[in-house]
Amino acid sequence: MELKLLNAQGQVASNVAAADTVFGRDYNEALIHQVVVAYAANARSGNRKQKDREEVHHTTKKPWRQKGTGRARAGMSSSPLWRGGGRTFPNTPDENFSHKVNKKMYRAGICSILSQLAREERLVVIEDLSIDAPKTKLLSQKLTGMGLDSVLIVTDTIQENLELASRNLPNVLVVEPRHADPMSLVFYKKVLVTKAALAQIEEMLA
Repeated sequence: MELKLLNAQGQVASNVAAADTVFGRDYNEALIHQVVVAYAANARSGNRKQKDREEVHHTTKKPWRQKGTGRARAGMSSSPLWRGGGRTFPNTPDENFSHKVNKKMYRAGICSILSQLAREERLVVIEDLSIDAPKTKLLSQKLTGMGLDSVLIVTDTIQENLELASRNLPNVLVVEPRHADPMSLVFYKKVLVTKAALAQIEEMLA
């Protein structure tokens, strides 16, 4: 498997060899879906709370007498059947949203995503990416010159200038290979990987 290697101006200089075990996998849509859903679910926190009929602030007085009114029987206004009553099965803060994904499945899903990105030419390799100062304008001009507007940048080590310059760009994210998650790989239009980071990815996933 060969990937396009860009120079500093964003032009294709040559090709770089990549491991078929990482970038030459078949597209497994079901596995990718499972990995992405599990990653999103595991990021959720149980911070929503609803009240049951014990916690709702209502009187316990019977609304009307049991018989003779022609209306349905009612014991108290905190009933889940009533508007403003407690919930039958309320959400609690200790709710667990996590999904379990085996390590082999997760790695296979990441490889399938990377392989599909390579086939769609959304994944490109660059020799090195750096800027002289932590200025958003410098990075923005550099990426615009390369024709990149929505990009995930994967570098072997995050340089301070690059990280600070990317924080104000809403469609740019700079991460190390071990932090390249499936959501980000799918979300951004392009994935820009440095040559050193490519070697790290192959070492982790091969």
